[in-house]
Amino acid sequence: MQNYSTHQPNPSRFSSFLSQPHQPFFLMGIVWSVVTMILFMLNYKGILPLHLSTSIFHAYAMIFILFSHFFYGFLLTTFPKFCTTQPFPQSIYIRLFIFYEIGTLLFIIGSLFLTELIIIGMLILFASHLFAIRHFNTIYHTSDTSEKSDPFWLLITHTAGLTSHLLFIIGVISEHFNIEFIAWQPFAVSLGVYLYLIFLTFVIAQRMVPFFSYVNVHKPRHFVLTVFTLFMLKILAFTFDFYLLNIAITLGLAAFLLREFLRWKLPIFTSPAILWVLHLALFWLPAGLFIDAISTLAEFWFETSFLFAGMHLITIGFMTTMLIGFGTRITLGHAGQAPYADKIAIMLFWLTEIVALIRFLYSLGMGLGLDLSWLFDLSATLWIVLFVGWGIKFGPLLFRGKSA
Repeated sequence: MQNYSTHQPNPSRFSSFLSQPHQPFFLMGIVWSVVTMILFMLNYKGILPLHLSTSIFHAYAMIFILFSHFFYGFLLTTFPKFCTTQPFPQSIYIRLFIFYEIGTLLFIIGSLFLTELIIIGMLILFASHLFAIRHFNTIYHTSDTSEKSDPFWLLITHTAGLTSHLLFIIGVISEHFNIEFIAWQPFAVSLGVYLYLIFLTFVIAQRMVPFFSYVNVHKPRHFVLTVFTLFMLKILAFTFDFYLLNIAITLGLAAFLLREFLRWKLPIFTSPAILWVLHLALFWLPAGLFIDAISTLAEFWFETSFLFAGMHLITIGFMTTMLIGFGTRITLGHAGQAPYADKIAIMLFWLTEIVALIRFLYSLGMGLGLDLSWLFDLSATLWIVLFVGWGIKFGPLLFRGKSA
């Protein structure tokens, strides 16, 4: 059994900034969300060449840099609470933070100048990912609580993410040395998006949204297991282009989730903004899955491509909305302020929905053969505005923490 030391680093000028794990990870998540989107946007338009394909850069940066920053900030804070154990020692999450920033910086610099630096950065990020899972696992196994279902699934989804992470590294190395690695990209991307990003957000949401809403729900016995299994089957169908099977699984998953969420009877129309944004995000999941199935059917029928319309709708509509909602609540609450969304925060909530819809319209237009490239520019620009605005609004709180 591993025992965590209670020793804390000596105070420094950044002691307040590093006093809680969500602060550095959230703040740098904001920074990297802007930087990576700018690089992706310029590369997609042919303005800035990168030493990595556009699709791989975008997928890896979104999964293992941008969103993972926010996941660590949230889980390092709440995972011990789920397990009713002591918080993570500062020495642990600071070490993770430092190495994650080093890996991210090397990946970004390598993308601009040198492929070898990309690989080194990815290896450091993978090692950091493994380091985090190891300590989550320690917390899990030393916990005396009888209810470990949600922490268990959080470990499972992180393991899926680690597998996707490894596939990305092998794939990039293979391409660098001109070694054929069949079908690695669709499997790595779908595994990373659906079973890491989406499923992890779902596991947190299905626990925390009813809790914050003061609603007692009685979920089916194998609720989370069923969702996990259907996502896994969807990933396999997506990877091997089994269109009809993918459509059937996606529709089944959408119907199952919608039926369950409606059964919870959440106070959607009577909740304050800090809460209804989470309700909105929750229903984006079945809605996005339904649209994903329809767009996949249209691709199969008309032999076209909607540029992952469904996947983007779920990741922005469900996951990013949930991220903005939870992130706002955590930032305010852990800074000693009431979890209340003012006018600016509400504007940011609605801006998230606008970004989701514009990105979907871009995919729809491209699939129908319409020249709507300006919608890509608009969606990417609004994404940057969203995170810059969130950073301006909550960055000072994240930097100062409890001293604010």
